[in-house]
Amino acid sequence: MPHLVRDRLFFGNIGDAADVLQGGGGGGGGGEFTHVLSLLSSASISFFTEWRPTLSIPTEEICKVYAGGADESPKKSLAPGKLLCARERAGPGLKLVRMAVPLRDTEDENLLDYLEVCLDFIDEGRKEGSVLVHCFAGVSRSAAIVIGYLMRTEQKSLEDALESLKESCEFVCPNDGFLDQLKMFEEMGFKVDTASPIYKRFRLKIIGQSYQLGAKIDGSIFEADPGLSSEPNFCADAPKESEQKTAYRCKKCRRIVALEENVVSHVPGEGETSFEWHKRKSGNPFNRFQEKECSSFFVEPLKWMTSVKDGALEGKLSCIHCDARLGYFNWSGIQCSCGSWITPAFQIHKSKVDISTT
Repeated sequence: MPHLVRDRLFFGNIGDAADVLQGGGGGGGGGEFTHVLSLLSSASISFFTEWRPTLSIPTEEICKVYAGGADESPKKSLAPGKLLCARERAGPGLKLVRMAVPLRDTEDENLLDYLEVCLDFIDEGRKEGSVLVHCFAGVSRSAAIVIGYLMRTEQKSLEDALESLKESCEFVCPNDGFLDQLKMFEEMGFKVDTASPIYKRFRLKIIGQSYQLGAKIDGSIFEADPGLSSEPNFCADAPKESEQKTAYRCKKCRRIVALEENVVSHVPGEGETSFEWHKRKSGNPFNRFQEKECSSFFVEPLKWMTSVKDGALEGKLSCIHCDARLGYFNWSGIQCSCGSWITPAFQIHKSKVDISTT
């Protein structure tokens, strides 16, 4: 039987889902399930018949939702056109609403970009009846989504939400990658804030993983060129106080190359460190990483970065207007002067730009 987590909220495995979709199982009083959230590697209902060929589950498609287009801003990690979720009516009389989300149970899987659509579906279902959240084994994927739901609705920390879920089922165990992303969800204030530095670092990590796996990098991943922005005139002598922004300009030609919102922050000294001890001038091997301020900053990939668009693994970043060298990029990563290892890295040297508040 599915595990009761909260009133009209259950979670379980594929066997529990098969029972509900065939008209069996109770939902907080018997036969009251109205919604099923499936978290499987395939969104198709055929996954059930492949698992158990004797199953017969009638369905009728409602809609399919895909990730946003190339003009989406701020950018998300899912490639434009990737299936986000599929909705269908299912079961006897097509009385159930099933939403299927294609999610693998791997540590490098992107959970964050699917999280809020799942939590909204649970909210919808609990208003109309009972909801079953399930994956294949009922251990990792479904548990991660339910934990995220408890975090958002009850403002619980990741640790508290996990402990609360274990009171319903002690063997739940989301994989470490999901737990890391749920911690980001907590740090972003129980929402997926695509403008947050936390999310921007996550997005770059996903893009870097895709590149390493041979995915084609095209313009859809790049943020808008701030030098061509339709935002208020950055050259205005007296901008309104509410419109003030920090802009980074090429020191040679004064063209805007990045805005503060494009900067991807990092924790000084965090990440991989260099082991080239013989290159350090000091006898203390850690002095190199005790600089008070980083000599460079790192940004999202931007549309003016033509050398990145050309598909090279690494190369120079030059101003698109005057060709002055601004920095360097490397899909395998660059180590900041503070010791942090940024992957992938789009680095701009502070000595090559002027900072202005506009």
